[in-house]
Amino acid sequence: MDLSFSFIIPVYNRPNEIKELLNSLRLQTYDKTFEVVIVEDGSTISSEDVIGEYLDSVSISYYKKRNSGPGDSRNYGMGKANGNYFIILDSDCILPPEYLQVVEKSLKEDFVHCYGGPDAAHKSFTVVQKAINYAMTSFLTTGGIRGGKKAVDKFQPRSFNMGISKEAFENVGGYGNIHPGEDPDLAIRIWEKGYRTKLISSAFVFHKRRIDWNKFYIQVNKFGMVRPILNFWHPETKKITYWFPTLFCLGLLISILLFIVGFKIPLYFYAAYFLILFIDALHKTRNLKVAFLALLATAIQFFGYGYGFLKSTLYINLINKKPEEIFPKLFFRVN
Repeated sequence: MDLSFSFIIPVYNRPNEIKELLNSLRLQTYDKTFEVVIVEDGSTISSEDVIGEYLDSVSISYYKKRNSGPGDSRNYGMGKANGNYFIILDSDCILPPEYLQVVEKSLKEDFVHCYGGPDAAHKSFTVVQKAINYAMTSFLTTGGIRGGKKAVDKFQPRSFNMGISKEAFENVGGYGNIHPGEDPDLAIRIWEKGYRTKLISSAFVFHKRRIDWNKFYIQVNKFGMVRPILNFWHPETKKITYWFPTLFCLGLLISILLFIVGFKIPLYFYAAYFLILFIDALHKTRNLKVAFLALLATAIQFFGYGYGFLKSTLYINLINKKPEEIFPKLFFRVN
């Protein structure tokens, strides 16, 4: 395939973020033309002036629409794009200069209709951003392969850093209206159509995650809530590992109770885990404060996801209603 790339970027009230992203796109070492499609998703704080600063250096198509969520905005952008391979980014990402070169090289060596790449922490990130990034990418947490170095079968790309061919987009029908959860839902439907996905571990982005601890909890709690919905829609994708954060938290509670009555060994195992986590975070970040905050980020991640997963599982199995009716806030209305 003769690859022609179009970046698809929905933006919602984030002109400063889109400025950093556009600057990193302007500095790409890729020597062929590529398109940047920006979709203003009902923003009340426009990015138009910022985008205007880059019109002479980056090929930008800019669209405005009513707010309907990131999934629908990505579909809108892909419908307008001129390329035959779409690269979907979140507005709070920054690309290393060689990003597009790495992607093209990998796709030419082993073409797939959908790929994903990991995220990394930039040196300019705050200690909280670095701690959250560690929790979201480490194999010692629920981050899993998102921060991994090796490709695995059936990798589920995430749309902060994801590519999909025009053919696959048109055949699958794009994103659904669930959010979050639109990424794995799309990946599963891509597999069902017979397309292959892969991880391009060297095609990483710097994902800024402009969130505080409360927003981080809300985010991972929603991640936990949508997984049982995806299992309900796609029962063949169920895995026992999705229960891990819930069981981890319940086990910690039981261990604390046992410690109070004099049985200390189970709690020692948890202490050993957090010690290993701290050492690993310190080794990877080279920052003592980040390593300590990584413990907090991991605890929030486990509890938020675990509680959301348990709650959603119980509701879906006990209430005789569709997920859209049980959890309306997890779905955007698309007319």
